[in-house]
Amino acid sequence: MEIQGGSNYLQAVQQIKTAILRSRYAAAALANKELLKLYFGIGQYVSFHSRNKNWGKGAIDSISNLLQQELHGLRGFSASNIKNMRAFYEEWEFMLPFLIDEKAPFFQFSEEELNRQIPSAELKNSNRQLPTGELENEFVAMFLKNGFTHHCTILSYAKNIEERIFYIQKTATEFWNNTTLKHHLKSDLYQRQGKLAHNFQTTLSENSFRQKALMAFKDEMLLDFINIEDADEEPNERVLENAIVQNIKKFIMALGSEFSFIGNQHRLIIEDEEYFIDLLFYNRKIQSLVAIELKKGKFKAEYVGKMNLYLSALDEMVKQPHENPSIGIILCKEKNNKIVEFAFRDTSKPMGVVTYKAYNDLPEAYKNILPDTEALKGLL
Repeated sequence: MEIQGGSNYLQAVQQIKTAILRSRYAAAALANKELLKLYFGIGQYVSFHSRNKNWGKGAIDSISNLLQQELHGLRGFSASNIKNMRAFYEEWEFMLPFLIDEKAPFFQFSEEELNRQIPSAELKNSNRQLPTGELENEFVAMFLKNGFTHHCTILSYAKNIEERIFYIQKTATEFWNNTTLKHHLKSDLYQRQGKLAHNFQTTLSENSFRQKALMAFKDEMLLDFINIEDADEEPNERVLENAIVQNIKKFIMALGSEFSFIGNQHRLIIEDEEYFIDLLFYNRKIQSLVAIELKKGKFKAEYVGKMNLYLSALDEMVKQPHENPSIGIILCKEKNNKIVEFAFRDTSKPMGVVTYKAYNDLPEAYKNILPDTEALKGLL
């Protein structure tokens, strides 16, 4: 039965749905902000009393147990998490003006106590490295968007202030969950971002697009889902491609943000001859097609000519008028930067060389984090 005025009702439903979701998001963001402030305040309180030896040994464990008795069903206040709150405060002590309301603090400290909590010289130096002015306000907003678990993860892996700011901004703007954040921390995205071996300087004339393109790629990818049984065996291109396609979500996570998978063995017909691009993606942020060629072993100069052909064909036959030039990425096990530089010197199409590490290349400490194949079978 057709509902009278159905189209109008559907429009109303969409409008109301949007309002509900917006309200939920605002409520969640506000709740997260208040939780961060609470944890920071508790961290300040615990830091003062535990570091100044006002409490005896095992005090935090006792306090955690007593809290459970006072507030049945209370979650998030285990002894280890209270220690995380203390670390959260101590590492971000210079954020005090933004996280604690002086007129209504969670905990009252005497004048003497406050004087004893002056930040150390090291923290003062860190404070000078924070963004200032409008950028400071933007950073504070991003800081408060991150959940406490994200903050703990960042503090565990990132040891300097610039690196922490980078991951806080990335997590807030690209909506990383904690698993994605850990992946980028382990693959050292901060150090690798923008360090791609490339020819963008000579092939991309628009500076803003060139900078965005450079930041879209890393110089090395961690493909820990590729596990070759024989550690000495080098996987051929088809084995590598199949492993990537079967784990395409993980590959996109390793590749970066805003990538959409178009397909593998993408067919191009040029003058009745067939050519196949190993992997074809589209990046929404830079609005470019991205062709990826998979190569085993070390980078070779002859790979560049074929990629140049693919990019010319994509730009003429596939690229839409509003899109930016197609970009090529040669993904291989090793590269010699000087050979890459000479190979790219007189090319006309934008491309770069990215190396990868598979599971077998990981240090033993990282391998042990993941269950082996037999263990996975047991779990499944």
